[in-house]
Amino acid sequence: MKALFIGGTGTISSAITKQLLEQGCELYLLNRGNRNESLPEGVNLITADINDEAQVAKLIEGMSFDVVADFIAFVPSQLERDFRLFNGKTKQFMFISSASAYQTPLSDYRITESTPLSNPYWEYSRNKIACEEYLTKQYRDHGFPVTIVRPSHTYDERSIPLGVHGRNGSWQVAKRMLEGKPVIIHGDGTSLWTLTHNRDFAKGFIGLMGNLHAIGETVHITSDESVTWNQIYEVIADALGVKLNAVHVTSDFLAATSTEDYRGGLLGDKSNTVVFDNSKLKRLVPDFVATIRVDQGIKATVRNILAHPEHQHEDPEFDAYCDRVINAIQAAEAAVRG
Repeated sequence: MKALFIGGTGTISSAITKQLLEQGCELYLLNRGNRNESLPEGVNLITADINDEAQVAKLIEGMSFDVVADFIAFVPSQLERDFRLFNGKTKQFMFISSASAYQTPLSDYRITESTPLSNPYWEYSRNKIACEEYLTKQYRDHGFPVTIVRPSHTYDERSIPLGVHGRNGSWQVAKRMLEGKPVIIHGDGTSLWTLTHNRDFAKGFIGLMGNLHAIGETVHITSDESVTWNQIYEVIADALGVKLNAVHVTSDFLAATSTEDYRGGLLGDKSNTVVFDNSKLKRLVPDFVATIRVDQGIKATVRNILAHPEHQHEDPEFDAYCDRVINAIQAAEAAVRG
């Protein structure tokens, strides 16, 4: 198989890249080269900015692919560019959308690919919906061989999956735990959430590549395991060898008081219970099964981050925000008690 990835070094795509190379795929990555130092041997690099359409068109002139996948498209204009570049040059074009595009709030917590798309809380999700609509039209009107993939919360060994964190990632929450400080869990922590390790996601994605039954289809790829946010944070604390000290704060309060986009990330995503039905994926990829349990994956991630200080990005602004919120909650409780 000859494939081209636009991006190829992110949380989702890095595991796919590694597994494809192990399987002998002729793989090309088109990116600006900023994160290529950790790529495995055997990948073919096309160094360019995908937004420079003229340069990219020149670099791929005369080339064709079995699969082209864009991991870094977020708005329809970027897919319009991809259509101009790759129409007639690939047997399959794969777009990475988002499970946050599904109806929010849900009318049925069990999500299938036919669940309506609607998210009034998050522009990111609405843009992904618009991207899907554009590609579906190109498939219907021009036969553009599209497969749309919807990931949910996918993580790897470089970042602990959390509900509430700052701009610099997950480390500050782990640091607070190690220092015995309370940490914020949105809501009451009992809503169900699905975490998927990127190595499991890669298995499903690769099974869709070159799959004639996936053309024109939309498929989500997630684990079948659903856990509560309280359980997720307990696993993190256990992996760190500390006792969890949690303060539960409503998602509405967090969205109203933070400069982070918690309206989108929480109200439009993580504060809602989600349980995915992966029947469609398993029909298309019969041997797919997610095998990395949440506790196994998180503990491996924590071990890796503790062993690699380069992944420990401190976030004093978020730390101070947590202190202000927790102090306010505790003060309000004391005032009500009198």
